[in-house]
Amino acid sequence: MVELSLRDRPAIVTGASRGIGREIAARFAESGGDVAICSQSYDDVETVATELTDEYDGRVVPFECDVTDSDAVRDLVDQTVEEFGGVRALVNNAGGSDESANLLHRCDEETFERMLGLNLKSQFLLSKEVLPAMVASGGGSMIHMGSVNGLFGIGLSGYSEAKSGLLALSRNIAAHYGQHSVRSNVLSAGTIETENRRREMENTEERTSEMSARDRWLDQYPLGRFGKPEEVADTVLFLASERSSFITGENVVLDGGLTSSLATPFLNEMYDADEQPQ
Repeated sequence: MVELSLRDRPAIVTGASRGIGREIAARFAESGGDVAICSQSYDDVETVATELTDEYDGRVVPFECDVTDSDAVRDLVDQTVEEFGGVRALVNNAGGSDESANLLHRCDEETFERMLGLNLKSQFLLSKEVLPAMVASGGGSMIHMGSVNGLFGIGLSGYSEAKSGLLALSRNIAAHYGQHSVRSNVLSAGTIETENRRREMENTEERTSEMSARDRWLDQYPLGRFGKPEEVADTVLFLASERSSFITGENVVLDGGLTSSLATPFLNEMYDADEQPQ
């Protein structure tokens, strides 16, 4: 059995100052990996790096980086290689959405370009810059954080289009660079209950007095709950490790069944799906 470990597999995790990115960095460090973490604020990732290095075996080094800036991305990769001697894993986690651009006619050109820059261009820049270092290191694994928004029509114009584009980017990397032992996969997540996501749901104006925005979202999930950051981190760790050595060019969906069917209340009404099996 191949060990689920990142020892001797230096990694870069973007957007790691909080939430999912921080949890991924923690999993990597716990698995003995050396991890370069970045965000736009050095102070934020410096605090995270100190906490994780004190707690786990792996070494966590902070960097400030605007992932939409090619020069900054190049510096990040160069410093990581200098620090760790190579790069064997890349987690393109940095990204975000603009809630005001929830429909196409509300999304202006500036917002659309900003969403593409943060959620697709940045992944392109990181992947392109990391490739030579990863090949020189003997190969490795790229994991691009996608979204169920990129799989079917939900909303968030610009963000959704960018997440859909990640699928083509990742498959091309897998197809072209597999011969150099580079793997590439997308992880498309449903609603993950980070602190930010919880606040967003709490601040959403309720359209009915009978059910909260949170409960309406939960109704869409067959498992009856949202995902946890640590569940995302566990999946990313698997994809970054040698345990997933024959998986590449895939879209791994982590969504509690959201994209598998229609909403649970509808299924209960139509098919008595809530009947307990005997």
